[in-house]
Amino acid sequence: MSPILPFMILAIPLCTAVASIAPFSRRVRLVIHVMGLLATTAFVFALAATVTTGSLESADGFFFVDPLSAVLLLVVTLVTLISGLHSIGYVRQDVAHGELTARQERQYFAWFHAFTATMYLILMVNNLGITWVAIEGTTVTSAFLVAIYRKAEALEAAWKYLILCSSGIAFALLGLIFLYSSAQDVYGPGSNRLDFTFLAHTAHALPTPLLLTSFALIFVGYGTKVGLAPLHFWLPDAHSQAPSPVSALLSGALLNTALYGILRIAILLLHTASEPFVVHLSLVFGLLSLAVAFPFLLLQQDIKRMLAFSSVEQMGILLFGIGLGTEASFFAVILQLFNHAMTKSALFMTAGNLVQQYRTKQIPRIRGVLSASPFSGTILLVAGIALIGAPPFALFSSEFAITAAGFAGGHPLATALFLVLLAALFGATLYQLSRMVFGTPTAVRMTQPSRWTTWPLLLPLALATVLGVWMPHPLTELFEGAARVMDGRLL
Repeated sequence: MSPILPFMILAIPLCTAVASIAPFSRRVRLVIHVMGLLATTAFVFALAATVTTGSLESADGFFFVDPLSAVLLLVVTLVTLISGLHSIGYVRQDVAHGELTARQERQYFAWFHAFTATMYLILMVNNLGITWVAIEGTTVTSAFLVAIYRKAEALEAAWKYLILCSSGIAFALLGLIFLYSSAQDVYGPGSNRLDFTFLAHTAHALPTPLLLTSFALIFVGYGTKVGLAPLHFWLPDAHSQAPSPVSALLSGALLNTALYGILRIAILLLHTASEPFVVHLSLVFGLLSLAVAFPFLLLQQDIKRMLAFSSVEQMGILLFGIGLGTEASFFAVILQLFNHAMTKSALFMTAGNLVQQYRTKQIPRIRGVLSASPFSGTILLVAGIALIGAPPFALFSSEFAITAAGFAGGHPLATALFLVLLAALFGATLYQLSRMVFGTPTAVRMTQPSRWTTWPLLLPLALATVLGVWMPHPLTELFEGAARVMDGRLL
């Protein structure tokens, strides 16, 4: 792997962040913003194309990319591209309505690109300690975006987000210290004792009690950032108060990069004496997240908080699939992760359009969207149906595959409960969507969204639709490679 690829993937968003606060005109800054998005996307696709069936290292082992990290890189860059384009029209509308100042607009785009750079670092660095630093970096950079409106509710949500996620991350740091200490005790001092490429071949010789303790602490720490119940309390507030393109990034990209931190440690414990602990912990927290999300999703009156609890549900589905521990379930998890990111990002940005049109986030006051705003109403309806796992969308295929893997893998009771919870969440989400999409439009003076806040939403929706009926061979190959990485067979 050429070191130029990961270096450029990090350097471009950082340079774009600096340019966003430079004293350029708005037009120049937006051109730089779009060029930065497109250039980063091109480099990520080039990098992903080189690792469909293997793993590559560069810069003396500092960078490490395999099919699993490549899939996550694609997810992050696609969500970043879509939300970045959507941000142009969304932020312009907020500035026009006095929600943001010109200075806050510059700060928004600067923190937007700094945030994406930290997520890219998580997915490309080899050392698990630097991964921890990058995950903490996402907390700091995204907190400024959550608080960008400078209102009391936004500032409170940002502080809650910072405190809870930083406290959780502290547990993960302690887990990494245990992991490093055990590796050093067995293999002696060395600068690579937290490198994934080193631990992937040596973790089986580490003391099992220390491995279990390390995984439990890291699971709790990163699980807080993932939004797993009961560690999810920051998530609804942050999603509700952040600008909608940022909410799309938080749900579609950030949660998945935090889950990646858990996966990297879980992979080390597969096919060892510690595997049953990983399986049971994942199944329990997966089902718990589904159960906790149901009443909040059903009774929620805030559209963005409703979508936030849907993210808790989706993280629970992913964790349940991981807990099944088979290559079939891992492939389904990758498919679920990718398509949830596409669908949920489209929904959050559509919700942002509706909030700006109706001037409220309250679901009872958002009525008749399909009649009042046909484009937003269509996207809301189609993306919502895709999200709940209805055919022919890709989330139906992945949830069906997870269920089949559960019954085939010897977990009939857990899988039956999983199906019951899925059915309940299906009904709750459909109920909330129908309240907004149909009915008599609310009597408000509405302005139609701009092309920047509408046409980009067709890309994630098209991906979620097409992948439900047909998957290109290169993408299938990459997903299968990621499943083999998760199964510990491609290290």
